[in-house]
Amino acid sequence: MKPIFLRTKRRESFQTWRFRTLMNWYPMFFGTGGKILFWSADSREVHLCLRRSIWTYNYVGTIFGGSLFSAADPFYMLMLLRIFGNNYVVWDKAASIRFRKPGRQTLYMRYELTDEQIDDIRRDVATNGQTERSFRLQWLDKDGTVYAEIERLCYVADKQHYEQRKGDRQRSRFQR
Repeated sequence: MKPIFLRTKRRESFQTWRFRTLMNWYPMFFGTGGKILFWSADSREVHLCLRRSIWTYNYVGTIFGGSLFSAADPFYMLMLLRIFGNNYVVWDKAASIRFRKPGRQTLYMRYELTDEQIDDIRRDVATNGQTERSFRLQWLDKDGTVYAEIERLCYVADKQHYEQRKGDRQRSRFQR
């Protein structure tokens, strides 16, 4: 049974189910030990779990910090790409983790993007051509105890603005 904080009113579509299934078998993600449990049809909500296993535990028998960090890696970037589409460029720019407790049992994480966050990003990109957003996440056990906190910084830009800036940087490099 899923922990109460993972319950949602959103639904998964066949396309997001298929994407989630393929991502779970993608070697770079599979190797983290994480598992995507849910990917909403509108890509605004994603649920993960990370079990302690032969692949994820460290010398002292707790979940390896690298597994906690890497299993949480690509999701805000992927969610934003799927929401905004091909006219935008999205990159992960920075991330940090703070360990709170050693994990010895299955941990869970919930990603969620609100309409307000998406509208703010669209507005900033329309005004400035680009923006950066910071997101905070937590690895929790089934009772809601926090084991690690992660902060991720994502860059979002209008594709035309991004290509223009990229061209400007390349031209300035050759003019030196």
